[in-house]
Amino acid sequence: MKLKHLSTAMILATLPATGVFAAALDRSGQSMSAFFQPGNYFEAGITALDPDVSGKEAGTSATRRDISDMGEDYYFPNAALKLQLNDKFSFGLIYDQPFGADAEYKGQNVFVSDSSNTILAPAALAGIRQQTITTGINQQVTVAAQNLLNSGALPPGATLDQAKAAIQANTAAMQQITDGVTKTVDAGLKQVNGLLGTGPTKVEVDTQNLAMVFGFQPNKNWNLYAGGVYQTIKGNISLRGQAYSIYNGYDADIKETGGVGWLAGFAYQIPEIALKASLTYRSEVDHDVNIRENIPTLPALSLLGQAAAADAIKNSSADTTITTPQSVNFDFQTGIMADTVAFANIRWVNWKDFSVQPYKFGQLSKVVGPLPVVGRPNGFDLVSYTDDQWTVTTGVGRKLNDKWAGNVSVGWDSGAGDPVTTLGPTEGYWNVGLGVQYSPTPQTFIAGGVKYFWLGDAKAQTGAQAGGDEYVAEFSDNNAIAYGLKLGYKF
Repeated sequence: MKLKHLSTAMILATLPATGVFAAALDRSGQSMSAFFQPGNYFEAGITALDPDVSGKEAGTSATRRDISDMGEDYYFPNAALKLQLNDKFSFGLIYDQPFGADAEYKGQNVFVSDSSNTILAPAALAGIRQQTITTGINQQVTVAAQNLLNSGALPPGATLDQAKAAIQANTAAMQQITDGVTKTVDAGLKQVNGLLGTGPTKVEVDTQNLAMVFGFQPNKNWNLYAGGVYQTIKGNISLRGQAYSIYNGYDADIKETGGVGWLAGFAYQIPEIALKASLTYRSEVDHDVNIRENIPTLPALSLLGQAAAADAIKNSSADTTITTPQSVNFDFQTGIMADTVAFANIRWVNWKDFSVQPYKFGQLSKVVGPLPVVGRPNGFDLVSYTDDQWTVTTGVGRKLNDKWAGNVSVGWDSGAGDPVTTLGPTEGYWNVGLGVQYSPTPQTFIAGGVKYFWLGDAKAQTGAQAGGDEYVAEFSDNNAIAYGLKLGYKF
């Protein structure tokens, strides 16, 4: 079934909004389709997403308030240039923004600071308050008993224990000591609680990726390719609200930094039947960055008897390594009848081995992690995932005439684990998509597409809860709409 020059194989290169709302931080889907176009080829596109992600406080949260839409709209561009240098060699540049996050909590909930927030969970703080008051009273009784002994008011030979008993038997003296210690402790707690942050929890992470690809075609069927990748990452994260306890007020500023990686793969095609299959591996990319962190609540460690640790964390500094994950893409298409192709994409991303632990964040986690209420003796991460991501997209594309073509698709994403981080509380998706392509000339086209996502329900947990069953909120019945536009030129 030989297809015409403007084949429906071109449809797959113009399908916008391929990744968009995948698991964890995955966005673009890292397509290689432009590199497989015949001859010289250029494309540029943009994708936008409008998510609606809302939920309700749950689990360990003391309240059960609604959480309004925390998913922010975002867009990202992409572009590719492919040159066929001769019959055997090709070269390509592919630009996209593969990973990212954009979210902000609003309203009144455990992810937005308000005047009722406390430095620790209320139950834990009440226990510390009572223990501190008891210790303070015992210390004051000892001081008062020593002063009583020194005054000579007790019979000769009286012991310190006898003096303590005399003080404790004095109701007025004990009330004065209790009131004084309680007032001092409560004033200290008020001061510590005043260190908490204001405003909402929010996150913004952006990456850029430029791949330089070299291809070798020993014959018309095979294409072997490999290349280097330069990637940048930057972001800002603010944790606010009762859910984050002592981290309520934490800010991290990830200045833009770059790292290098590589990709390699092979493709097989039979042009006469529009058959194409490709397998592409992309490596991890390491980013070493000195994240600017602000933890205004460090003085609260004095409540835990860790004042020295607070000073050590405040004065420390070191690089944090952020490693974006390795991935594998498998793409397949074949003609199924005249002017019609079926296509499929399978993507695997190694999120299970991904985590981010900014240096000072990690140091503080090693201090509070051993507490019974936390139960993480080795500390914990800001962000981590428990599962790898699998994404599958299938569909059919059809050339309607010399100028118009279209496609429909269905997609599924596994997610990266549930419970999942509060900074991205969805667990995979199902989607349906529709794409249309218009070609005013055989060399040019413009394509548009839309996808509707049914986002998977998820339980949201803080970094201190990661790896366990505890969570602070539930998100359900959410959705997103993605739009894409792409221009292409063959020359």
